[in-house]
Amino acid sequence: MRMIFVPVADRPECARALRTAFDLGQRVDANICGCHIRPHNHSDVVLPSELGSIADHDAAWETAWAGKKTRKSDGTARMLFEQVAARQHYEIIKKPRSTTGAVWLEKVGSPDKVLSIMGPVSDLIIVSRPTLIGGTLARLFMMAAVLNSARPVLVLPKSGPLVIGKRICIAWNQSAEAAQAVSAAMPLLRLADQVNIITCGRERSGGPKSSQLATYLRFWGVKSKRFTVNADSDTKGLIKGYKDSESDLMVMGAYSRSRVRQRIFGGVTEFMLQRAKIPVFMLHS
Repeated sequence: MRMIFVPVADRPECARALRTAFDLGQRVDANICGCHIRPHNHSDVVLPSELGSIADHDAAWETAWAGKKTRKSDGTARMLFEQVAARQHYEIIKKPRSTTGAVWLEKVGSPDKVLSIMGPVSDLIIVSRPTLIGGTLARLFMMAAVLNSARPVLVLPKSGPLVIGKRICIAWNQSAEAAQAVSAAMPLLRLADQVNIITCGRERSGGPKSSQLATYLRFWGVKSKRFTVNADSDTKGLIKGYKDSESDLMVMGAYSRSRVRQRIFGGVTEFMLQRAKIPVFMLHS
């Protein structure tokens, strides 16, 4: 993991995201790229096609983005980035080099377009979870990162510890998406003090069982514990497993594009993105 990408605005949740990003960067020897994204005067929001029929999201996001149209650079966002970088002893750099550094970028365009360009050439994107009431801009950035980057996204709550990844749990449902998320999270899993595999109820699908995942992790030098939880729903079960295992980060897969409407807006993925008050490392390929 060599490049962590963080959208930055002059907001408290961005400061938290940056502090977490730089902490992870120091542990995995990664560069941190802070990017302020602003719309130009004629920029329209282009939502992912999976969201196009969701009228309330469409209208809310367009209104939120239209109200922010400006050609001016936000110097306060850059100042915040440089302040956090200095506290973490990261040097501001302009070109890649063999040692780590902090890179500042400013891009003009809608988040879905910018993140579809910058996201795929990053190893991890870090965003803040939006509030349930309001938070339309934060939701726009979060959904653009998840749906448009094809890279892992770390969604952070607005409160809680800044240092995460010491005790990681894997939400395991035997799916290819979960396996891809585990592979993407391997740099963090290898450094964790404890890795926990959480399964909800019996493992009935045709994919690899949690015992086989544990064997795979051992090939990477990662020891793990398995937790089987039973609850009224998978969401409750995963949160229970997260708490019972005393984890500070959950790794999980998001769903394939053909099932986005069904799953993102009414299932485990939607809950973890929108409502869970825990850090979630998620990959949607």
